[in-house]
Amino acid sequence: MSNIMPLIRNETIKMVKKKRLYIIFIVLAVLVPMFTYAQMKSAQNNRDKFGGDWRLELQQAITDNQNSLGSDRVPEEFKKYRAVYIQQMQYYLENNINPKEPGGVTFTREFMNNAVGLFIPLLIMAIASDLVSGERTTGTIKMLLTRPVRRWKVLLSKLITLIMFVSIIVVSAYVICYGISGAVFGYKGFGIPVFTGFKVVGTDVDMSAVHAVSQWQYMLMQAGLIWFVSIIVAMLAFMVSVLVRSTAASIVIMMAALIAGTILTNMAASWETAKYLFMVNLELPNYLSGGLPPIEGMNLGFSLIVLSIWGAASLFVSFLVFTKRDILN
Repeated sequence: MSNIMPLIRNETIKMVKKKRLYIIFIVLAVLVPMFTYAQMKSAQNNRDKFGGDWRLELQQAITDNQNSLGSDRVPEEFKKYRAVYIQQMQYYLENNINPKEPGGVTFTREFMNNAVGLFIPLLIMAIASDLVSGERTTGTIKMLLTRPVRRWKVLLSKLITLIMFVSIIVVSAYVICYGISGAVFGYKGFGIPVFTGFKVVGTDVDMSAVHAVSQWQYMLMQAGLIWFVSIIVAMLAFMVSVLVRSTAASIVIMMAALIAGTILTNMAASWETAKYLFMVNLELPNYLSGGLPPIEGMNLGFSLIVLSIWGAASLFVSFLVFTKRDILN
């Protein structure tokens, strides 16, 4: 263990020197104000339309979705999502709790909920996809492997460093989002109740296990799930980086897989075996809010197991290939 610490320190220095890491923070600092502005305009329009009465606004949303259920223009899959949404919003209405209480905390929760499927994985991929392939491209891998350290320790040091920086990116996303949106909507709202425990069966929602938690508790659970998803994506990108020699190819492969997952999530409801693909299981926080799963039969436990298997398999392949393959040529 003693001789792995200098390796981790070395990998950390290399990561800190990468411009790509700072571009990630810049992307967050540029895009979050755009989303905040869009949300602010939407809130202003609704305030003008409903006079600040959230119950009236929510009732109108429920009515609009109910009307769309009878339309032939709306695909059946979308009708299922809307049927579930209607039942959940009615529950909020009956219990006199605003599900979209304006505030920086609520905005951050909603933003991260929407970002976990593609946006956050793309940020993670940006730093993970060239950890090994980038060393090959520049030729520094030869210098690294001439040290009197076993190859698995070299790879382990890269993995530990990657996990550290993935954690930093996830925390930074929360902090930047809360800091910027809070300046517009206010920084209060950690104690607002949020319902969780909705159980979706077909298009019906079982409310028997629903209970309210404070928004800060909900966000802690959400952050844990997002961190887990980010680590799995990082491990997969890490494996691709070991398998291919080109950084560009590594990035394209991971990007294609993540975008395909977003498309499959919306289109593969009838392809049951697609639920075993990692990219269909990334939206774990959706289970907290009680959203309809992409494919019937999926739940939080199932998705956690599927992602864990993908993560373990990617680590096994990474260490097997890195320690066996002749990388110096």
